[in-house]
Amino acid sequence: MSSRVLITGGAGFIGSHLSERLLVEGHDVICVDNFFTGSRRNIEHLFGNPRFEVLRHDVTFPLYIEVDQIYNLACPASPVHYQHDPVQTTKTSVVGAINMLGLAKRLRVPILQASTSEVYGDPAVHPQTEQYWGNVNPIGPRSCYDEGKRAAETLFFDYRRQHDLDIKVIRIFNTYGPRMHPNDGRVVSNFIVQALRGEPITIYGDGSQTRSFCYVDDLVDGMVRLMDTGHEVTGPINVGNPGEFTMLELAQAVLEITGSGSAIEHRPLPQDDPKQRQPDISLARSELGWEPSVPLTDGLRRTVDYFRRALAD
Repeated sequence: MSSRVLITGGAGFIGSHLSERLLVEGHDVICVDNFFTGSRRNIEHLFGNPRFEVLRHDVTFPLYIEVDQIYNLACPASPVHYQHDPVQTTKTSVVGAINMLGLAKRLRVPILQASTSEVYGDPAVHPQTEQYWGNVNPIGPRSCYDEGKRAAETLFFDYRRQHDLDIKVIRIFNTYGPRMHPNDGRVVSNFIVQALRGEPITIYGDGSQTRSFCYVDDLVDGMVRLMDTGHEVTGPINVGNPGEFTMLELAQAVLEITGSGSAIEHRPLPQDDPKQRQPDISLARSELGWEPSVPLTDGLRRTVDYFRRALAD
């Protein structure tokens, strides 16, 4: 059955792929974005679809609309962008969550929160399970994002307890793929853009810190599966790729795929940068029947192809 679906942050990297997926499934999609980090280019290929519409709106202001489902993705997600205006970042996570939860409560519809592995901070437990409460600095330069997302999760579960709202919370681990912002400071886009331009690949620290990289199509599949669960499934659920790679291994893979001769340049590690990040996805497997299917090399090739075209424009 087709639904009328609201996606906040719908013109962003992940939101644009989610919009595509839901349109293919026959839903009507309303994309809400203030275009701070989202881009019309990400969604312009959808403009001709009669079931797709766009609203320029900031979620820190209430929105009055009739829908059947809400995906709340609105928030800058890379340090470069979320540290640009940290007060606004916190407001987007917290006030945005209040506004979207209020809308879901009024309409009595399910709402999914795009949370993040950053709620675990610099983890003292490895890999991270959903039961781990995290190791987060509440007053550092990354706190606007980390604590904003943690507060949003608090609000979601309080709306569940207080109003029996149908909530879904997904904790997203490092995701990559076409339509990433070329200047977002994230490691995959950084390495690919630097390699394609023949610039030195910058690795912070000695390169031994690890991340787990999930291709965007796999992530979107996990989001849709979580939304389609019954009222009793709330999450939080980790969705990410449990394959763990060091920064040096990622750099070598990018150099090989791009054929670049870029040198590797080491720089000091930023404050509160996590040393390890790897999801335990046992819950996603059991609750959603989900696990990632796109290997890192395949996903990197598709992402490199996208950036080759984007940088040539």
